[in-house]
Order: sequence, then C-alpha cells, then structure tokens
Amino acid sequence: MSNYFSNNPALKFQLSHPLMQKIITLREQNFIEKDKYDYAPRDFEDTIDNYERVLEIIGEICSDIIAPNADDVDKEGPQVIGNRVKYARGTQENHEALAQAGLYGMCLPRQYGGLNFSLIPYIMGGEMVSRADAGFANIWGLQDCAETIAEFADENIKAEFLPRVCLGETCSMDLTEPDAGSDLQAVQLKATYNEHDDMWYLNGVKRFITNGDANIKLVLARSEDGSTDGRGLSYFVADNNFDHTIKVRRIENKLGIKGSPTCELVFTNTPAKLVGTRRMGLIKYVMSLMNGARLGVGGQSVGVSQAAYDEAIAYARDRKQFGKAIIEFPAVYEMLSIMKAKLDASRALLYETTRFVDVYKAYEAIEATRKLTPEERADYKDYQRLADAFTPVLKMFSSEFANQNAYDSIQVHGGSGFMKDYACERIYRDARILTIYEGTSQLQTVAAIRHVTTGNYLKQIREYETQPINPEFHSLKKKLVAMTNLFENATKKVVDAKNPEYIDFHARRLVEMAGHIIMCYLLVIDASRDDMFRKSAEIYHKFADVEIRKHATFIINFEAEQVDKYRIA
Repeated sequence: MSNYFSNNPALKFQLSHPLMQKIITLREQNFIEKDKYDYAPRDFEDTIDNYERVLEIIGEICSDIIAPNADDVDKEGPQVIGNRVKYARGTQENHEALAQAGLYGMCLPRQYGGLNFSLIPYIMGGEMVSRADAGFANIWGLQDCAETIAEFADENIKAEFLPRVCLGETCSMDLTEPDAGSDLQAVQLKATYNEHDDMWYLNGVKRFITNGDANIKLVLARSEDGSTDGRGLSYFVADNNFDHTIKVRRIENKLGIKGSPTCELVFTNTPAKLVGTRRMGLIKYVMSLMNGARLGVGGQSVGVSQAAYDEAIAYARDRKQFGKAIIEFPAVYEMLSIMKAKLDASRALLYETTRFVDVYKAYEAIEATRKLTPEERADYKDYQRLADAFTPVLKMFSSEFANQNAYDSIQVHGGSGFMKDYACERIYRDARILTIYEGTSQLQTVAAIRHVTTGNYLKQIREYETQPINPEFHSLKKKLVAMTNLFENATKKVVDAKNPEYIDFHARRLVEMAGHIIMCYLLVIDASRDDMFRKSAEIYHKFADVEIRKHATFIINFEAEQVDKYRIA
C-alpha cells in the first residue's frame, strides 16, 4: 500500500502555510537547543525536513501495518483477563511499531526524550492513524495526557512520567463516572491525602474510560470534603503498576472503534500524585485537556472522512453497471464531489485551528522562561481567543462531516456497503462516536455561541475578506460577502431580542452559518495557493450558500414567542 503521507499532498501543503515560520520560530525559541541535542533543528528548513521525515515514517506504518490490521482488530477486540486488559493482536502490533519508531511524545520537550514538535505534525500523525484505524487512534492519541503533565505538573512528576511516555507507555484520562458523564461537576471518586507518606489515595469507580488500563492515568477526583461542585475537584496522576489497586471491571461492548478498550474501573486505595493546585482539577486542567482532546477528535474525524472517501471513490471507479463505471453517473459523481469538498473543508478548518493553538501554546512555553513583551502578550491573547473560538466549531463540523461521508460511502457501495466484507461498514460504525465523545455536537454549540454573540467569528471572517486571492475567485468572494451579511443580520436579530432561550434555540443555526463561511474562505485562500483545492472551493461554496440561506430564512421569519411550539410535553 502507498504511504499515507506521501500519497496525500494536502498534508504537505499544510506544512507550507505562511504561519509555519512563526510557529516553528516560537516553538524552537529561535533554535536555542541546536547545539544541545544532535537531533534538534538548526533552522526553519531543517525543522520542516524533520517533520516530513517523521511523517513519512508514520505514513508508512499506517499503510503497511495499522490499516491491514484494522479488520482483524475490529473482529477480535480487547479482552479482560484477571481484571486487566489484553489488546487484540493487531492493536499490540500497531503500538509496538509506533513505540519502536519513537513516535510517542512527539510534542514533549527534548529534555524528557521528546521531539519538541509543534502540534501541526502531531495532528497530521493523528489524522493518518485515524485514516488507517480510528479505534487505534484513541490509544496513540492519548499521549495528549502527557501535555497536561508537561504544562501543569511539578518538575518531579514531569521527570518521573514524561520519559516513560516517550518510550511508549500508554495514557488515559479518567474523567467520567456512572453518574457523571458530561456533567463532570458531579464526579464523586474520592481522593484522600495521607500526610505520613505525602501521597493521595483514590477510591471509587470510573466508567467509559478510553484505554482504561493504560500505564499512566490522569484522574479527576474529589479532594475537598463536603464539596459538591467543580471547585472541590483536583487532578491526579496515578501509576498503573498493576498492583491490583486499579481493576478493570469490564470492557464496554461498543458499536465501533472496537480495538480501543473502553473500560469501567474500580480504584481501591490507589496511590496518586497531585497535578498542579488543589481545587483546580476541573476548572483549569481538565478544560485544557479537553480542548486538546477536541483538537485530536478533529484530526480523527478528518482521517475517518478521508478513509470513507477513499473507499467510496475506489469502489465507484471499479464497480460497473449498465456497461460503465458508476462514477460516470451524475448521481454518484455529485455525491463524491460533495464528500471531497466536505473533506477538504474540514481539513482546512483542522489545520487553521491547530495553527492558532500552536502559536498561543508556544507563547505559554516562552512565558515559563521569561516575561512576554507587551506586543507578544497581545499576540498571545489574540491567538488564544481564536483557538477558543475555532476549537468547538472544528470538533462539531469535522465529526458531523465524518459521519456524513461514512454514510455516503456506504450509499456509493449500495447493497455491498451493508456487508462486513467492505471496510466502509466498519468506518461507518467507527464514525458514529465522533459527534458524541469529548463533548457532543450540541455541547460544542454551547461553547461556540458566545463567539457568535460577541462578534469573534465575524471579526475573523472580515479578516479573511482582506486576504489576497486569485482573480478567478473574486466572484466567489463577492458571494461570500453576501453570505456574511446574512449571518450578521441573523445574529443581530437574535441578539437584539435579549432572550437567552431564543439565543440558545438558534445557536446551532448561527454557529453553522459562521462555520460554513469560515470554511469557504479557507478553501478559497488555499485554492489561491494551490489549484488542487479549486474544485472543492467551488463546490463547497454552493453547498454552504444553500445552508446559510436556509438558516437565515428560518431565523428572520421566526419570532421569540414561537419557541414554545417546539417544547415536547
């Protein structure tokens, strides 16, 4: 099979984005480690070369090992043996291949054995792994947990755990409980401090924990006696050293992503160490981790979209009906063109969001070593605002588009797509979780709507209006300005009503309007740099125009008092 990096020019294109120079210069702090570590880059070009070399390795492992294992992993799945998880054979093979290649801890500092990569190549790796097997991406991608340790834990904890991650030890974030799903303020797992050995001990149950029997576990627990809300929760790192203080009660029998063990866990006097400050577990650390996880699900979703599109177009070219390949029928090639436009749009949004996160995270790392200048602080705040605004839109759109593309992939296959003989059936099942975990699409709307009402999306859209594009796209830009005016007028009507319930009722429509316009601009800007995005830019514009006008018409003709008609008794 061909390499998943080299056979996808859209990935290398994203590495050439103009903002990469700034991201890498900030991340490497002007390449101060070039003489300290022999594998540290000496300049921007050297860094990009390092990124591409590593991405080639990931692409090869994905195409040659992970993708061929995916069907068997889906059938075999993990098992619970003696309260421990045993991975499927293929899962273990995937993990060992990536660990031996040094592809865990990609973004961690070099002093702990990491590569100190920016988020862009890491998210690209996640996209490729997800394209090969979305379930395994949940195991490899949980190295995100190490970023939380690196950012918030003390030096002793960093020195203890981060080198282990770089060697391939697995991670999990243990948040949800039987009675605390999305409402993490309801977490009850108890953390008790023992001053004699300066350790915390965890007792309770966690449920729906991805890769639950991981070596290194970040656990949200109630540390403050008598507390009932998020202010009584702290964050802990526990070493799952298989001493039977953490037991796997069961593995959930899931619709998809079957290679990823989703566990119910019992903690019994499990030793743990406090990460950061007491009472900040949910308020600060989990929120940071969840934003990173949502970025990761964005990459996972784009990978699934790519896999669905790959299966659909290959089948459409090969399958013949009425004397010709079905890709020659308008009903099929229109469906495929829209799938590709959604894929390219969600990928453009993924890497735009990742660039925003990369810049503000780089400033945070610099701030740990020195005080930022006023100009740097202003820049940091701007990129942090953009990252906060774009992350929920990315998670919502990319996961919804992955589901739509998986659905359409089966439709292209017809009756064959309903059979387990074809990969599109597994991809369809794997895609379904993407709009649910790490915050449902409805919760992403809740997070995003404030950026509509405060004007953050509109401000960035107007910024995109000023960017140079090829003359051939001027007519598209003119239509985009008209679409933006529809969005602005709809937003004004909803906000001016000064009715919170009315805003919430229209939130999904307003957020979708903003997202469609943003992705249209990103595609036009990308198409101005490379003609391979021209067709998707044109097709997505037509698709988005219909969606925006539909939402705008609904909002303009809908009054606040009509909300009550939608209540279900």
